[in-house]
Amino acid sequence: MASERKSSTYPFASGGWGSVKAVAKILLQEKAPLADSRALMHQNKPDGFMCVSCSWAKPASPHPFEFCESGAKATAWDITAKRMTPEFFRVHPVRELLTWHDHDLEEAGRLTEPMRYDAATDRYVPVSWQDAFDAIGAQLRELDPNSVVFYTSGRASLETSYMLQLFARMYGTNNLPDSSNMCHESSSVGLKEAIGVGVGTITLDDFEKTDLMFFFGQNVGTNSPRMLHQLQDARKRGVPIITFNPLREPGLLHFANPQSPKDMLTPGDTQISTQYHQVRTGGDTAAMLGICKAVIEADDHALSAGEPRVIDVDFIREHTNGFEAFAQYVRDANWDEILRESGLQREAIEAAASEYMKANAVIAHYGMGMTQHRMGVQNVRMLVNLLLLRGNVGKPGAGPSPVRGHSNVQGQRTVGITEKPELAPLDQLAKQFSFEPPREKGMNIVEAFEAMLDGKVKAVVNLGGNLVRSVPDRLRTEPAWGQLDLTVNITTKLNRSHLVHGRDSYVLPCLSRIEIDRQAGGDQAVSMEDSTGCFHGSRGVAEPASPSIRSEPFIVAGIAKATFGARSTVDWDAWRDDYARVRAEMAKTWPEMFDDFDRRMWTPGGFPRPLPARERKWQTKSGKAEFMAPTSICEDPDMPVREPDSLRLMTLRSDSQFNTTIYNHDDRFRGIKGSRMVILMNPSDMATRALSHGDTITLQTIADDGVERRVDGLTIVPFDIPQGCIAGYYPECNPLLPLWHCAKESKVPGAKSIPVRVMRETAREAVL
Repeated sequence: MASERKSSTYPFASGGWGSVKAVAKILLQEKAPLADSRALMHQNKPDGFMCVSCSWAKPASPHPFEFCESGAKATAWDITAKRMTPEFFRVHPVRELLTWHDHDLEEAGRLTEPMRYDAATDRYVPVSWQDAFDAIGAQLRELDPNSVVFYTSGRASLETSYMLQLFARMYGTNNLPDSSNMCHESSSVGLKEAIGVGVGTITLDDFEKTDLMFFFGQNVGTNSPRMLHQLQDARKRGVPIITFNPLREPGLLHFANPQSPKDMLTPGDTQISTQYHQVRTGGDTAAMLGICKAVIEADDHALSAGEPRVIDVDFIREHTNGFEAFAQYVRDANWDEILRESGLQREAIEAAASEYMKANAVIAHYGMGMTQHRMGVQNVRMLVNLLLLRGNVGKPGAGPSPVRGHSNVQGQRTVGITEKPELAPLDQLAKQFSFEPPREKGMNIVEAFEAMLDGKVKAVVNLGGNLVRSVPDRLRTEPAWGQLDLTVNITTKLNRSHLVHGRDSYVLPCLSRIEIDRQAGGDQAVSMEDSTGCFHGSRGVAEPASPSIRSEPFIVAGIAKATFGARSTVDWDAWRDDYARVRAEMAKTWPEMFDDFDRRMWTPGGFPRPLPARERKWQTKSGKAEFMAPTSICEDPDMPVREPDSLRLMTLRSDSQFNTTIYNHDDRFRGIKGSRMVILMNPSDMATRALSHGDTITLQTIADDGVERRVDGLTIVPFDIPQGCIAGYYPECNPLLPLWHCAKESKVPGAKSIPVRVMRETAREAVL
């Protein structure tokens, strides 16, 4: 009902009592035992476990409660008292479970036994670990390695990721997509081209030295709330924060620190954004171009007047390439076009530029609002252009800051999870393990599902995640997944990807990072890399959900050993029993990063990986940081909106969600209750279409590929969003996103700008 889907402006600061109540609620909901709930006191501590949610950095001197609302929800979800035993599957056949909501599947609890699909009964039935390993290994030996995909979710540790990439390459394939392909691959490509490293360059120390921060398309309040502590400290020092985001998000407006008695017991809070610009969806390149234009116009004036230069001339001369071509492009850019594409007023852009020109050290944070576009790589390159103009890369308090989502998604790439052979140390692996790695390019997520649609992919080894729900074009890709010969799922809970199963399918329950990992070599620890490029150790503290579940390294080692048998050059049993042996091999592969790793990974606050760009050493083709002139400031020049009344749909997450995991159906910050099947729309767009709050509509994708894509049963909610733009939840709106509608160079799905038309639910006719 419409009353259940009401939206109103969230009247409180992010954090505060709202977060405290949300944490208490989820602990009660999951019936977490008191002893296990105390695990929160060890979350993100130097001797505890790294949060299983976002990848934001751990400080060297943590707060007493070094977790946020989102992280607490993720922990409660893992330490739940609820269990999904074999009896559950005896009662519920797969055809029934396919009708359950995604939330209800995971809410049913932790998996406790390894299971295989039995077609005769349409149920998952228990299987011994060794029988599962032997059967999977036998099937893998029968398949062409290039028809098998090894997927890794962002929660897998460095040790597990290293083992999996080695297993896949010894098996004979570089088909190693991961969750980076879905979000920040545009950063990996764009940053590497521009500054020679595919990750951000800042650390937590830079927050204490910066003079200004930008935010582009990153909702810190729900995606990385612990960063609000650093933002609050910076604001108390008077550091301006300028935000570009289509929606006004509470976490970017005000913050009440739940750990501050003053914030909790008085009406006080901290204003986060000093300027907030509601850029049009897909208008980021145009907005940044406008800032650059204002800077270069000011510099041209200063030069002609004999005044101090505005740009960093010495830095540009010594450290960059391509400036003159870029500067001329900026001078020639048309303000009218910039304003039309950005959706902003010139005064707003010039206000941001004015602050930028006054600041000596600037950090630019950004998220998937920048990367999940057809021009996502260009967005990243444009952000680097902006920073390079005033030397804001490779100095204290400055640099690009791509805020990663999943807790170790950045680290997986560091240890070889990549489909791109040129990014993996293949020669070293060949020497180290006496085998010849494959040299041909593997498949990323989009390519893997394209091949799946063509019948070329036969099996998927799925290390975490929920691919069936997270990939675009679900109404096409889900049936293709169901035609696979083999699906192997390493997971903590049941999800849709396990139910849309291959002919042979296994669900293998693994330990959560929060749980104690007892192996023959003693209690084990793992490691991961945070969003700022620092490595951390992680040690579980809670009792395992079941004595029958196994760790991720145990499962990967078991499948690898069963696949290779005596011909393997790796002692998988030894690696399974003692992860320090894995780390020792990682140190041989990358001695500059992982030397003495067993000791250094327990450094409070972590220790940074070597990044040449931090020292202004540019590992680019020219040996310098690269400026780049945009090819177009239109969000999608290859797919222009063909209907004057079409809308740009962006998908987004709620505060009760982490990726495809839905903790409940509410979105507190946006005032949504009781349903996720909603569309947020500008009131003017509603009036133009004669729509009212609570009306039910269908959205249909505007594309000329002959495929009808639609989502029915969406309720209209008025919202403060730029005219011509709408927003809906992920993954509910994924069927509207064509698989091919992805970033040009990185193939990140273009989920932040999908051209759609609105149709009335009853008449199925377009609403103009």
